[in-house]
Amino acid sequence: MATVLITGASKGIGKAAAKKFASAGWDLLLVSRSTKKLKILSEELKSKGARVFFQGIDLADSSQIESGMDDLLSQGLIPSVLINNAGAAWTGELSSMPLDKWQWLFQLNLTSVFQVTSSVIPIMRERGGLIINVSSHAARNSFPQWGAYCISKSALERFTKCLAEEERSFGIRACTLTLGSVNSELWDSDDVQSDFDRGAMLAVDQVASELFYLANQPTSQVIEDITLMPTSGAF
Repeated sequence: MATVLITGASKGIGKAAAKKFASAGWDLLLVSRSTKKLKILSEELKSKGARVFFQGIDLADSSQIESGMDDLLSQGLIPSVLINNAGAAWTGELSSMPLDKWQWLFQLNLTSVFQVTSSVIPIMRERGGLIINVSSHAARNSFPQWGAYCISKSALERFTKCLAEEERSFGIRACTLTLGSVNSELWDSDDVQSDFDRGAMLAVDQVASELFYLANQPTSQVIEDITLMPTSGAF
């Protein structure tokens, strides 16, 4: 039985992906800041027959990640797929961005991915696996007021490519799912100011389907990136 580990699993893309994988018979390891929401989701997924373990970890706090991941991975399920989905955004000019907000954003969008991946790699090296990092078209484009987000996602894209080269000999594949705007809770954050038409954005279920597609590729091949955009294009 295959097992997927999903970060940011209590809402949005992560929650939709958890439901998608559980419906297909996968077991799940779930990470989110909200233990309460994870417990509710876990009970729902268990009712569908999935084995589910979860761990409340605030990925914005680097000191929580190593011990939290150790606890989660000690439950007995071995992840064959890791989906680094958790992330955040901040809008405003780079020149006026507070340092603490810069550090918070990069911790969530990049450093926590490095930390979670570092926890999983030793296990995956024993039997191979797939790491999917959820990225953004902002990694390849420059948008005013979104500079820090663009930079963090650009770094994530390069991290993924370097990781893929280093782990190839161990049978570990790494790829990105590059997304246009998605109608998720990100737009409800106090750190994001926008007036985009959310109805024209990608739905979280569409993204979950792409993650499931990537996860089910044969081990003899890797799709290095899928770019999924709403038909309306970039906002």
